[in-house]
Amino acid sequence: MEELTAKVENGGDNVTEGATAALPDFAVKMDNVGFSYADGQPNAVNNVTLEVKRGEFLAVLGHNGSGKSTLARLICGLLTADTGSISVWGYNPADKEQLGEVRAHAGVVFQNPDNQMVASIVEDDIAFGPENLGVPREEIGERISWALAAVGMEEFRHSTPTRLSGGQKQRIAVAGVLAIKPDVLILDESTAMLDPRGRREVTEVAARLNREEGMTVILITHFMEEALLADRAVIMNRGEIVACGTPQEIFERGEQLETYNLCLPEIGEICNKIKAADIDIPTCLRPAELAAELKKQADIRGFNPRQSARTDDAPDENQAREWDIDISNLTFTYSAKSPFATQALKGVNLHISEGEFFGIIGHTGSGKSTLVQHLNALIKLPQAQKHYKKPRVKKGQTPPPQSSLVIGKYDLSKRKCDWRNLRADVGMVFQYPEYQLFAETVFADVAFGLKNFRPGLSKEEVQQAVKESLEAVGLNYDEVQDKSPFDLSGGQKRRAAIAGVIVTKPKILVLDEPAAGLDPLGKREIMKLLHSLHGDWCKTVIIVSHDMDEIAENCTRACVVSNGQIVACDKPEGLFKRAEELQSLGLDVPVTAKICTELSALGLDLECDFTSRDFAAAVISALGGGGNA
Repeated sequence: MEELTAKVENGGDNVTEGATAALPDFAVKMDNVGFSYADGQPNAVNNVTLEVKRGEFLAVLGHNGSGKSTLARLICGLLTADTGSISVWGYNPADKEQLGEVRAHAGVVFQNPDNQMVASIVEDDIAFGPENLGVPREEIGERISWALAAVGMEEFRHSTPTRLSGGQKQRIAVAGVLAIKPDVLILDESTAMLDPRGRREVTEVAARLNREEGMTVILITHFMEEALLADRAVIMNRGEIVACGTPQEIFERGEQLETYNLCLPEIGEICNKIKAADIDIPTCLRPAELAAELKKQADIRGFNPRQSARTDDAPDENQAREWDIDISNLTFTYSAKSPFATQALKGVNLHISEGEFFGIIGHTGSGKSTLVQHLNALIKLPQAQKHYKKPRVKKGQTPPPQSSLVIGKYDLSKRKCDWRNLRADVGMVFQYPEYQLFAETVFADVAFGLKNFRPGLSKEEVQQAVKESLEAVGLNYDEVQDKSPFDLSGGQKRRAAIAGVIVTKPKILVLDEPAAGLDPLGKREIMKLLHSLHGDWCKTVIIVSHDMDEIAENCTRACVVSNGQIVACDKPEGLFKRAEELQSLGLDVPVTAKICTELSALGLDLECDFTSRDFAAAVISALGGGGNA
């Protein structure tokens, strides 16, 4: 067993210099820990007792505001517990003299990577931690290379972090913590903004380090599928640990999870729908397992797949409507005419019809966010800018085609476009909600749009509109109206940001990763809200998402963006039949498509539109099930 020079006090929970002692059996030990952010407020962490063994892979699940992130900050000493005691690798994070040792042994990757960026060049940012730990220069270079390779970002070693996409920044943040080679790795929703390939790479790195090098991993996540990697999982609810067990044991709780604002993984819910039709299968949590169980039932019952009945609710693209969006030859280069020039869009052509619930998917850095920022002129076309001059064309050469963007009555290629009313009619929710929260209170933040775009409203009308908007996104008006928006949890900030946009009732709503950072039921509520708005007063909803199940379940059509270009545009079922192509672009397919692939390998071909409901209905029909499904 490894040893360190230490003096062990209080039964080994606190380690200080002095004598030689074996490392403790527990990487993290918390005993009746309580913490509140302010006097008089409920405890964010309440009476938590938790032991994490050395080399264990622990998943921490819980709703937004349940105390998961607070727990991570207490472990690494960013916060100090009000009550109880904490030991990290034998050191006490509440003791300033031992805090350095705590942070040398425990590294945390936060939800928002901007909170961890400290340098102007990627490799310098990653070197920051090892340098502070006194790692030799030669080894630092090796660690930088290893960490960048682990997250697939080798080519960005000499890039500037501020010019990277949100997902790329997140990978760099993960690499920065990996470079210190901590004994305890804490991932606090750190894959929330990554594309499927990036999410898979980061979790696989964590699993490999845990398996091969014995690193203790604490994974705080809303992706229920990620919890399956863990040895053990705990559920937090209102600051307390309310359940503990293996992932399988946790997910067997089924409907009880909803009381904690959680839910089964999509595949688990599909199993329940099939079981409700009197088809005897266990609750499976992996596509191959479910496919194998369905094959057993097919051998017993027979298998007679029929074309599932589907409704085509996508608008006719050939019929012009008032709020159609037409994009032609859209190009954009960041930091043009500089050494940092990066072409983000390379001639995008796209038509989105009024009435669509449209999805935009693509790998990290593909240009998705740049594309949607053009829709309400956060980025203006060159010819619409004041100092634009038409480029000179040499004699005999053909002038390059100009970019064109028309949204309803607004021609965004014109300098005299009514930008103020455009932004009232095209609402935008950013990838990171913190970027559009700025006021002293949540009320003032949500009301800001009304004051700018609906200045004639009375004080009572503004109050009522803000109240309706906050409650529409699932926030309690009385509880949050006077709070600072920066005191909200990550998921609550996302809801407040959406509330601040929908309060003006825009005709077109554009959301960049609208459900990222939300707990499972929160995601469902947001999507339900967007469908409600879409059916009520919002003409068109456009979502950028990395969640393929989200696209399959909600969108009428979707396009795939790769390296600044549209490479495919179709109904979700058409896109997801091209699984290999999507995976080659760093994307994924819905769990239903994965199960269909596994079934096909077993000789069972099933037609469905890849929504969980249609998949379950197709399986039940093929197996001759009944019941109440």
